[in-house]
Amino acid sequence: MALHLALAAVLTVLTQLGGLAWLVSRLFRRKFLAFALLYAGLWLGALMIAPLFGRVPISCHGDGPLVMRSWVFCFANRNYVARDLRAAAGDMAAKMAKTHPGTVTLALDGNFPFLNGFPLLPHLSHRDGRKLDLAFYYTDQGRYLPGQTRSPLGYFAFEPGESACPPRFPTLRWDLPWLQPLWPDYAPEPERMRLALRLLSCDPRIGKIFLEPRLAAKFGSGAPKIRFQGCAAARHDDHIHIQL
Repeated sequence: MALHLALAAVLTVLTQLGGLAWLVSRLFRRKFLAFALLYAGLWLGALMIAPLFGRVPISCHGDGPLVMRSWVFCFANRNYVARDLRAAAGDMAAKMAKTHPGTVTLALDGNFPFLNGFPLLPHLSHRDGRKLDLAFYYTDQGRYLPGQTRSPLGYFAFEPGESACPPRFPTLRWDLPWLQPLWPDYAPEPERMRLALRLLSCDPRIGKIFLEPRLAAKFGSGAPKIRFQGCAAARHDDHIHIQL
């Protein structure tokens, strides 16, 4: 019983709805099949019910200018945001694609579908539908790479450069030096990065943008909405954090 409760807790932390599906599936004889069907039902139900509570999903597929980076975010219900935030990100992505045809803007972690205050770990603030991470736009030897990031999920592939923070504990600011050699040597595409930050900064719906100071200086053109997230939070030199 303790093992099942522990697994349910882990699934709840990762997906919000998986823990409930796991516990209910224990009542059935074919438990894993029951879990898969229950989770699929809850997942589909969230797509229909969450908008009634103000959170809408970002598309997990298709050829639009704004899509999720990986099906993992969608499968784990981490692609929900407030309507205004989806609209703001979508408008930026559409303008980006109009200026640079063929550009795809990739979304990373958003929020879970339900309950303000429910944490989306390891993030400190993604708990109210008003936050979203966007992947960098990347280039390989000067060639833009549509729909690609350095790492499979768009996270933990940090840009080289000195940290703005001294070592501290506890912290979510993981450097993960052992992981960095595994990623391809792509670089942020400067024109698209500058345009994205300029469009987001000019949008009245966007309240704050988090980015590492050295990248803000390089791409941000001094936009006042671009802030440093602090030394206790995760590094933001692998993605752009936006919030209403």
